[in-house]
Amino acid sequence: MPGIPTPRRLFASVNQRRTRTVEDSRMPLTEHLRELRNRIAIALLGFAIAAVVCFILEPHIFNWLKAPYCDLPASKRFSPDGAASTDCTLYFFGILDAFTIRLKISMIAAAVVSSPVWLYQLWSFITPGLHRHERRWSLTFVGISLILFATGAFFAYYTLSTGLSLLLGFGGNGLVSVLDGNKYLSYVQAMLLIFGLSFEVPLLVAMLNLAGVVTTARLRSWRRAEIFLVFVFAAVVTPSQDPFTMLALGLPMVVLYEVALIIGWINDRRRARRGDDSPYADLGDDETSPLDLDEAPPPRAAGVGRPAESASSSPVGAGTGSATLAGDPSHLDIT
Repeated sequence: MPGIPTPRRLFASVNQRRTRTVEDSRMPLTEHLRELRNRIAIALLGFAIAAVVCFILEPHIFNWLKAPYCDLPASKRFSPDGAASTDCTLYFFGILDAFTIRLKISMIAAAVVSSPVWLYQLWSFITPGLHRHERRWSLTFVGISLILFATGAFFAYYTLSTGLSLLLGFGGNGLVSVLDGNKYLSYVQAMLLIFGLSFEVPLLVAMLNLAGVVTTARLRSWRRAEIFLVFVFAAVVTPSQDPFTMLALGLPMVVLYEVALIIGWINDRRRARRGDDSPYADLGDDETSPLDLDEAPPPRAAGVGRPAESASSSPVGAGTGSATLAGDPSHLDIT
């Protein structure tokens, strides 16, 4: 029956489907702008739907974000019922703070929940302009970057309780923390974002090595300075700037950096076995090489040369050429 998707028709449609290439992305500027407008509209629509859902579920998300603070001992948290109370409350000191706190939590959660939608729209807009091998590599790096960012965010979340206990413990018995909910959420947001982005740095190092910008031998020669700079970076970018948070960020970055060096070492060995030391090794078959007049041309094979040069340089060629001229009545000697 027509219109029914039978297995044979589905298989035929999959075989006839062609992967979009660079030629498919050639369109006027107005078409690109129209496509960009449509994809932005779809991404915003997905974000708006996720924001409404997250605003409804905001109490559960807020309790999850507040859990590191609630894990602290009762003596380090202010409670109207006294130090023995198990109450875990954050406070606000402005008229609009309660609404802004709920709105901030909903927007951040909506950006995370709707990330598959807007990432797919971004990917669909960019990939038609990429070659097949560029598309494969970019998809691999995007997937790895998402995993590293999520790993860094969860690592930051599970170290929040220890960091808060260390920082709030300096008050001793005479000081008790009365945390502002807005400032606490800003601190948690900064920790999750900084840890997530910092875990992307080793991926950047691996990308530079795979692109041929830097070799593993050069990176190993800078290892001491790089490890020192990693801990300086961790001490500067962390919001609390305490020693525990600095170590919690610096040590995983060093481990991931060593993993990036191992990947670069494997890539350098593979490139050396293939003999890809020439500057044109990374160029594709459909890419033109840069014109460098200062560089000597590659040596030609034996017996291969320009016909005019070989004819003028060899005596046999000279004789053959004169015989050809003599035998041609259209070429007369006018001297």
